[in-house]
Amino acid sequence: MKLPKLLAASNNQGKILEIKDALKGIFDPILSLKEADIAVSPEETGAGYLENALIKVSTAADFWNGWILADDSGLEVDALGGGPGIFSSRFAGENATDAENNLKLLSDLQAIPPEKRTALFRCVVVLAHGKAGRRLTAEGVCKGLIIQAPKGTGGFGYDPVFFLSDMKRTMAELSFEEKMRTSHRARALAALRETIFRR
Repeated sequence: MKLPKLLAASNNQGKILEIKDALKGIFDPILSLKEADIAVSPEETGAGYLENALIKVSTAADFWNGWILADDSGLEVDALGGGPGIFSSRFAGENATDAENNLKLLSDLQAIPPEKRTALFRCVVVLAHGKAGRRLTAEGVCKGLIIQAPKGTGGFGYDPVFFLSDMKRTMAELSFEEKMRTSHRARALAALRETIFRR
């Protein structure tokens, strides 16, 4: 049986690798925006993760009449009232680098003791078929602590400062296979995969 194509509406290479791994065997090929020659960068103006993911799907649907997957995710730190949340990628300003965002986070938490640095990663994924209106959604959460200095060279975003107590390592210290069993995005994609097979 020929598998349908999927456009992963992202140019984040880390996300693309995780999406391709999680949804292999369901879609083939799975293309990023760049691989599909689609040059768009929608403004994430939604009030939450789902709204932002839907904006990405809707924007990509102007160029792709088939299956589209988009996600939005963020870091929610209890000591920051759940922030930075949907503003995670631009916490230190528009076009901020991962290092700049991590530096601001650690600066903002400087006076917070280790046991009060509880946090979680949240990811919402949306799978839709063009503009036809059919869509599936799923969510994944991963809980941890924000440590006082980055550790590890893997992953991306806030992975180097997000400590997993049960694994005694940061997300950036995990292997790709371990991350695909643990991360918020991996859990959201696994839930989406289960929903697809139930339909």
